[in-house]
Amino acid sequence: MEFNANRVDEANAVISATVTKEILEANLDKVAKQASKTMNIQGFRKGKVPVAVVKQRFADKLAEDAEADAIRKILKDGLKQLEIKNEDLIGEPTVSKFDKKEDGSIEVELSVACKPNVDLGDYKSLIPAVENKEADIKDVEARLEEIAKSSAPLAKIARKRAVKDGDFAVIDFEGFVDGVAFEGGKAEKYPLEIGSGSFIPGFEEQVIGMKYEEQKDIVVNFPESYQAKNLAGKEATFKVTLHEIQEKAAPELNDEFAQRMLPGQENVTIDTLKDRVKEQMSAEIKSKYYREELKPAYLEALVEKVQFALPSSVVEQEVNYALNNKIRTMSEAEINELKENASKVEEIRNELKEDATNSVKATFIVDALAKAENVQVSDQEVMQVLYYEAMQMGQNPQEVLKQYQEAGYLPAIKMSMIEEKVISKLLDEKLGK
Repeated sequence: MEFNANRVDEANAVISATVTKEILEANLDKVAKQASKTMNIQGFRKGKVPVAVVKQRFADKLAEDAEADAIRKILKDGLKQLEIKNEDLIGEPTVSKFDKKEDGSIEVELSVACKPNVDLGDYKSLIPAVENKEADIKDVEARLEEIAKSSAPLAKIARKRAVKDGDFAVIDFEGFVDGVAFEGGKAEKYPLEIGSGSFIPGFEEQVIGMKYEEQKDIVVNFPESYQAKNLAGKEATFKVTLHEIQEKAAPELNDEFAQRMLPGQENVTIDTLKDRVKEQMSAEIKSKYYREELKPAYLEALVEKVQFALPSSVVEQEVNYALNNKIRTMSEAEINELKENASKVEEIRNELKEDATNSVKATFIVDALAKAENVQVSDQEVMQVLYYEAMQMGQNPQEVLKQYQEAGYLPAIKMSMIEEKVISKLLDEKLGK
């Protein structure tokens, strides 16, 4: 068997071989003998099926198995010759050439992708200047006002007037479609916050201007995407009665209010609460500053400075991913044009390749940074983040986790968390100097 194994570069290798007819026939005999020991064929005892019968009955399948066996040996021998360990492989090697010849031999070529060797050099010298970010006292006080307002109880307004934006209108309502009341469309003494967007579009705007005990028919259209299919896209008439208007009376920002906001803590004053809010807001500002300004700048500098070979197959996958995303945004006419003109697809692929290459490169750089800084993210940490976010969104955490697992998103989420953690660590260190 002719055999050749070469490294294209540190991240890519090609293994080629010509598998002779004799080798394939020997492999076929071997797999047929193995199959004969386990097969159940009517008229023969299990394990006693003649090899010739197995070959006759399952010729095509045995031929595929014989070829697969030959390819596995080629790969094993090639990796050994190139001194590439299995743990250094990225994904499965791909068969880039498979030609059957007239003499019964097969020419095979395998493309192998390996983890690149990333030499970061003096990566800390590329960290951009980091400024200390703190929340302004005016913003802190505004946040405190928001907290006070959101936590305040509802109270009836002191004097009667018409409903305006921001009010809580206490209403009775019943909805009808084609003159028939529908399930879930009725409530009494419901406190509707005007301007919240919690009701069907157009409903809250028509409540504005209503007066105490006024009755009014409000006509709206259910959105086409409405969850109840029997109502989606239909016109509905709501009979509405306004009983009273309520508003939130924000409490005074004093020590008593601070103690309610920070229960279980001793010696709490309004200044304690201000400090806590300022700390939280400063952390939010810093996080945004890191994420939107410093991290992109740092990664861009690393991508430009650090040079290493990239696995071609991974870059191609990233290009395909970007291409699919772009196609999703195209009109039907544009997609038909691509189907008729293959060169146009190739043009778009070439346009996307630079960004795709930089994205893949940044991923390997982040991985190298995490190793250099001994930064890790456990599966448990990933689960905790997903659970928290699901609960914040009012979703079932276990269902969300299952969806991410089935879609194969967990590795990408974990990598994103590692990226955030290691770069924040480096930026914090720079800020502390």
